[in-house]
Amino acid sequence: MFPGGEVAEPFVDVRDIADGVVAALVADGAAFAGRTVEVTGARPLGFRAAVAEIAEVTGREVTYVPVSARDYGDALLGFGVPAGEVGALVETFEALLDGRNARTTDGVREVLGREPRGFTEFTREAAAEGAWGG
Repeated sequence: MFPGGEVAEPFVDVRDIADGVVAALVADGAAFAGRTVEVTGARPLGFRAAVAEIAEVTGREVTYVPVSARDYGDALLGFGVPAGEVGALVETFEALLDGRNARTTDGVREVLGREPRGFTEFTREAAAEGAWGG
C-alpha cells in the first residue's frame, strides 16, 4: 500500500546520484557552480509497473495497492509513527505525487557523460545482492 496512485516517476538509481555528487565536487570549479542539475532515471514508471518488475526478478508475488495519502497516514499512525511525522509525510505525498515528475532529464548524461542506470537493471542487481529476500 502506497499513496502513489497511477502516477509515473522517473526512478533514479541512488548510485547515479552519488556518482553525480562526486563528479560535481571534483569538476572544474565553474562547471556546476550556482547551477541546479535535475537528475532522473531513464524512464518514467508507475508504481504498479515498478512493483511488477520487482516481483518478476524476485519470483515472489508482490502487488501494489494505491491508497490516498490520508489513508496511508492513518496506516502509519496505526504502526505507531508519531503524528507530526505522519502529517509531514501526508503533506509531502499530496504535494509531490501529482504527476509533475513524469518526465526525464539529461542530468545524468550532462554530469556523468553516460545514460542513467535503468530501473530494470537496478532491480536485477538488487535482487542478486539479496534485496527483498524472504
